[in-house]
Amino acid sequence: MLKLNINNESSRLRAVVLGSAVSSGPVPEVAEAYDPKSLEHILAGTYPKEQDMVNEMQTFKNVLQKYDVTVYRPENIENYNQIFTRDISFVIEDIFVKSNILPNRELEIDAIQYIIDQIDPKKVVRPPSEVHIEGGDVMLWNDYIFIGTYKGSDYKDYITARTNMLGVQYIRDLFPQKIVKEFDLVKSKIEARDNALHLDCCFQPLGNNKAIIYKNGFREEADYLFLVNLFGKENLFQITRDEMYDMNSNVFSIDTNVVVSERNFTRLNNWLRENGFVVEEIPYTEIAKQEGLLRCSTLPLIRD
Repeated sequence: MLKLNINNESSRLRAVVLGSAVSSGPVPEVAEAYDPKSLEHILAGTYPKEQDMVNEMQTFKNVLQKYDVTVYRPENIENYNQIFTRDISFVIEDIFVKSNILPNRELEIDAIQYIIDQIDPKKVVRPPSEVHIEGGDVMLWNDYIFIGTYKGSDYKDYITARTNMLGVQYIRDLFPQKIVKEFDLVKSKIEARDNALHLDCCFQPLGNNKAIIYKNGFREEADYLFLVNLFGKENLFQITRDEMYDMNSNVFSIDTNVVVSERNFTRLNNWLRENGFVVEEIPYTEIAKQEGLLRCSTLPLIRD
């Protein structure tokens, strides 16, 4: 049996599900784009090629294995995008939560069923269908669970709004001992530079007390200030609109002092090193074209 354990974003990683770009299917039609960044690349003819994405993910896997992390992969589904495992499920403490994702992505959960079968069934939950929540919006920080949401009355009109307030309440009810704090995120269907698809597109904790943050990803300044007060301004790396678009906040921690980052994030990577982190730089720009990066393509199962 797999004994799950996830309490934060940066403790030593032991086991993870890494997505797969193998047989990821043809370039989507314009109408099939889930987010404005993918749409941008479909229209420009720069949508990522499968082999390039497979190579990037293999490099990521090599880094994880260098640190003796057990890496699971989804079973392959022909012509199907299985890169972003963070969307489909997430772990809090020892509970495996299945997301209610966009209906035509349901097969992605089936492809990791062989892993779910290794978990105590009493520890696997799925919210009711009206509860929307995806792993990219759920971030653990010891006593806290941070959740990205969208509070606009036009929620249902946004395919980029993935977690509703029922999702926030569901997690509150499931983990009454935790402090659950929701953040109202900026959404756009047409401009990727103004679309925080998930919380990890504009914020992510690192190490023991640091974080990456994009102020304008939050609809309410009070939400941004909450994090400034919690972490301390001196511990925050503030990213620009373009850095948010490039997904600088979507790096991935293997340990409190080890971060996997995109090799082109020069300003961020220098700051990380100055603050005592080992930075494992890898190429991931092709996958980024689908508005997801390193955190999005991982589903951590066990951390120390």
